[in-house]
Amino acid sequence: MIPRYSNKELSSIWNDNYKFNIFLEIEILVCEANHNLGLIPLKDLENIKNTANFSIESINEIESEVKHDIIAFLTSVAGYVGESSKYIHMGMTSSDLLDTCLAVQLSRSIEIILVKITHLLSLLKDKAEKYKYIQCMGRTHGIYAEPITLGIKFARFYTEFKRNYERLKFAYDNIAVCSISGTVGTYISIDPYVEKYVAKKLGFIVEPVSSQIIPRDRHAMFFSVVGIIASSIENIATEIRHLQRSEVGECLEPFSKGQKGSSAMPHKRNPIMSENLTGLARILRSYATPAMENITLWHERDISHSSVERFICPDACITLDFALSRLIYIVEGLEINQKNIDINIKHSKGLYLSHSVLLHLISCLNITREEAYSIVQDCAKSVWNEDFISFEDAILSDSRLSDHQYSIKNLFKNNQYLKNIDYIFEKVFI
Repeated sequence: MIPRYSNKELSSIWNDNYKFNIFLEIEILVCEANHNLGLIPLKDLENIKNTANFSIESINEIESEVKHDIIAFLTSVAGYVGESSKYIHMGMTSSDLLDTCLAVQLSRSIEIILVKITHLLSLLKDKAEKYKYIQCMGRTHGIYAEPITLGIKFARFYTEFKRNYERLKFAYDNIAVCSISGTVGTYISIDPYVEKYVAKKLGFIVEPVSSQIIPRDRHAMFFSVVGIIASSIENIATEIRHLQRSEVGECLEPFSKGQKGSSAMPHKRNPIMSENLTGLARILRSYATPAMENITLWHERDISHSSVERFICPDACITLDFALSRLIYIVEGLEINQKNIDINIKHSKGLYLSHSVLLHLISCLNITREEAYSIVQDCAKSVWNEDFISFEDAILSDSRLSDHQYSIKNLFKNNQYLKNIDYIFEKVFI
């Protein structure tokens, strides 16, 4: 992933030096296990542990000739270890090393991402509680509906990311898997003890049945979760973008000192970070499809999945981590414009009460729902068509409702939209 959309901590997990160090860690653990089995003398094991190292320059130079990254790595290590290197990679195939390393990189990336989601959950909870009773205009299809509270918006996003946290934890359990079972997964050249030993040291489980590789449905599940989390990020970002529109102006994403909104129009304050998250979500979702296509491989293994994973594994983890960091920054610094919230409620001219009036007419006038709906809709149309008439005025001036003015007036005086807020919050923050 390009540096523009990268955080150093997670990006470092995917650089060559980090990867080769994991290779070395796994190879040494395998040597320890084989020593326990009596297959490696203690002096050779100690020599391996004390001298094993690699040179990225030499690995690249060797690979340019042999066209095999694992052989290049092992040859580089052998140059440091000497004769004892004959015991390194003993009984293993390349995929044992590659797949277990990939599991380490993915699981460590997930751990960082889970911390970010935990931080985001804390922010969303704080915002939900802070704005719990702040009424704002609810909208469906972008059109005024009924009032909700700003706190409910944040509570809704909180529950969504709480589910995402659980999904990602489940994905972690699928990914944190060790497979060191030899050429076609049958342990012909390596004792199953080795796999168990390495898995325990890494804090992983053992793959129950592998071919030459760890089954790719595990990875596909992770990338599916990445896509869902990306969509949830976009969900919040899109809400902020809509609420920041000039015609709405109910909230604003952070705008740092010295920041400029437009090269041509100095008045501009654009929601560029939220728009950026929308774009990154598109990229993150796109990784799910090739990950699912990687599930199908020829027989016990081919390498059609390999080139795909070299792209999507680092890019997905790095990009998701960056997107979450950006979303955290936006939510933490989000500005709420109470004045515009109140203006927009007033701008609805009371039309949000149409449902309450409809139900009242059905219960009081002894008419059909269709008749009551027609009366309320006629009054609502007149409100949209006239500049200086409210929904209350339209309803009270309708001759068909002249005998029910007192009870209708009470509907407009009674603010009923906060009555179940506590109930909703009790469900969310139990």
